[in-house]
Amino acid sequence: MIIRLAVAALLGSVIGIERQRHEWTAGLRTHMLVCVGSALIMLVSAYGFMDVVGKKGYDLDPSRVAAQVVSGIGFLGAGTIMFLRQEVIKGLTTAAGLWTVAGIGLAVGGGLYIPAVATTAIAWIILAAIRPLETRYLGKYKNNGLKMIVERKQISLTDIEDVLTEQNLKYNQINIAPAFEEDTDEIKITLQKQSTKNISLLSVVEDLRRVKGVREVEMMLN
Repeated sequence: MIIRLAVAALLGSVIGIERQRHEWTAGLRTHMLVCVGSALIMLVSAYGFMDVVGKKGYDLDPSRVAAQVVSGIGFLGAGTIMFLRQEVIKGLTTAAGLWTVAGIGLAVGGGLYIPAVATTAIAWIILAAIRPLETRYLGKYKNNGLKMIVERKQISLTDIEDVLTEQNLKYNQINIAPAFEEDTDEIKITLQKQSTKNISLLSVVEDLRRVKGVREVEMMLN
């Protein structure tokens, strides 16, 4: 049992070190504790009720203890998710990593060393090795955006489009919705990532601020 707990700590540290490198709140120690704790719960589930299992008057299902880890770890994972601003969320990968580490701990606690090691290796590859590929090959498909607060009766969408055309910016969509202040609208422009590669968005913001009826301009970067 002690060996299983030690192995769980080791495997949890492999994922935790990768998260620690990026300075996330849930780092090395958190992942190790989650993995060891899950392994211990699995051990308790498997062996903690041996003295009463099978005795008359006791109807126990030890697997229920381990099952609660799967749902219970969601509360810890939720604590790593941060809502920086509207439509921008950070920490989902770390939360998924904690959930995976909990599963690794349960596997080690159950004596399933090979699946636990294999899952650790796969998880590390997903977190560390695939990230550069994702940035290189998929990053160009991500979108930047602009958010503006405008006066409803004073703004001209043609003027805004002229600014984007002058800057050689291409956009995927423009959304208009009422803003909080009376007689104002919120305009969100989703820009194509490729079109912003060699353009200073700060200069675009300055040009948009000069458009009649525009009160505020904010960049939304992914």
